Amino acid sequence: MAFALYNTLSGHKEPFAPEHENEPLRIYVCGPTVYDYAHLGHARCYIIYDILVRHLRASGQRVKYVRNVTDIDDKIVKRAAECNESPIDLATRFTHAFDEDMAALGNLKPDIEPKVSNHLDDIITLVQTLIEKGHAYASAAGDVYYSVESFKDYGKLSHRKLKDLSAGASGRTNDAEARQKKHPADFALWKGSGDHDDFGWDSPWGKGRPGWHIECSAMSMKHLGPSFDLHGGGLDLVFPHHENEIAQSEGASGQCYARHWMHNGFVEVDKTKMSKSLSNFFTAREIFKHVEPEAIRYFTMTVHYRAPLNLDWTLDDKQQVSGFPQLEEAE
Repeated sequence: MAFALYNTLSGHKEPFAPEHENEPLRIYVCGPTVYDYAHLGHARCYIIYDILVRHLRASGQRVKYVRNVTDIDDKIVKRAAECNESPIDLATRFTHAFDEDMAALGNLKPDIEPKVSNHLDDIITLVQTLIEKGHAYASAAGDVYYSVESFKDYGKLSHRKLKDLSAGASGRTNDAEARQKKHPADFALWKGSGDHDDFGWDSPWGKGRPGWHIECSAMSMKHLGPSFDLHGGGLDLVFPHHENEIAQSEGASGQCYARHWMHNGFVEVDKTKMSKSLSNFFTAREIFKHVEPEAIRYFTMTVHYRAPLNLDWTLDDKQQVSGFPQLEEAE
């Protein structure tokens, strides 16, 4: 029986195999933005894709697995300022911590682990291509935006209509941004540094740094080509991140970006989505103090990968977390 996976793009379970026979499956998974320690949501996500890749290889299928590291991002800049540390140093520190946590969870490293900081030329070239093809435009402030109205299939992954996105997009931008945009849902490909921001790189539009969405498009196409077999990530990335990746990538190449889209479900704490704003947020390292990483790996496999994973975060008298299987201490 052919291996099948649910495809977010079609909304159906479909056979999953390489586009071209006798070639490896090409898989890209959105990696961490390294401004903090990995949390339980990261652990679940990357365990799931580690298991997928291991299963495919154990079944005799060759796989080329790429998972990026986002080491240039506004969140990194903000946290670095709070820590009185350079953004690159902070990103490097948390990248090392992420690698340690993934190894503790038993995850193999991907075949290729590209960093944004090593792909700025690829990003700038991709932005230039989108401008030349009429999918993007530069503002007087040194920002470059993607024109969502230029891509007729915008919304096909998240099954949203562009006309319904205008009000929500307006609420996510400030007045200065809104005045630069042709449509409220247009998103940044390149962000100008401005007069008071020293963290940036030279570009045809002035000093600045890339937007989050264009980073993944550039890195995935650099290492897997303009069209590949599977793109994965958490359910929270469907919109806007993955929707925007499709628009950018297909706008630039004219080809199908990823044939199959796979998304894992949220982690919940007491049946409420885990988030920092609700103060129910736990790093993997915090949980390692009470539960062995191997038990966390097993715990993530106790429900379907697209279903919510609920954590009952309660410590008993022995400082064990209820809800997790407890492993016996080695003799």
